[in-house]
Amino acid sequence: MIFYVENEVDAKFDFDIEEIAKTVSAAVLEEEKCPFDVEINLTITDDDGIHEMNRQFRDIDRPTDVLSFPNIAYEEPGVFPSEDDEQWNDCIDLDTGVIMLGDIVINEKRVREQALEYGHSEKREFAFLVAHSMLHLCGYDHMEADEAKVMEDKQNLILNGLGITRD
Repeated sequence: MIFYVENEVDAKFDFDIEEIAKTVSAAVLEEEKCPFDVEINLTITDDDGIHEMNRQFRDIDRPTDVLSFPNIAYEEPGVFPSEDDEQWNDCIDLDTGVIMLGDIVINEKRVREQALEYGHSEKREFAFLVAHSMLHLCGYDHMEADEAKVMEDKQNLILNGLGITRD
């Protein structure tokens, strides 16, 4: 896995952003049995930055905690297209030969606010947002109650397995 982090706002936490993001992402990919070597881009931004992305890419005029931009279209969540699927042609990094799975954007301010709101650490909130976004990059969604339950269960399984709990 190749993981790029761009910290636009020079966010500082009491944990290593890149280490936690890589660890959580690797756990999601392992759980989802991703058969490919992938590249993931993570951007840490603020309310203004994520607000602008929401407006530009989703026609939503407000900031949010996290955005996910998957590069792959899935017929079924967590079922990766076969190696010979033509959509891979647009997703292969020609320099590295790996699949560009997608992009994650996390709002630093919301990590801090939501950690306080939910009564857990900023590390746990950040890890949760990475796991949540990685599941989106693997084709999952939460628009319907049953979809939301699947994502919630997977997020908890991954974070608990890593010992990143709400305590």
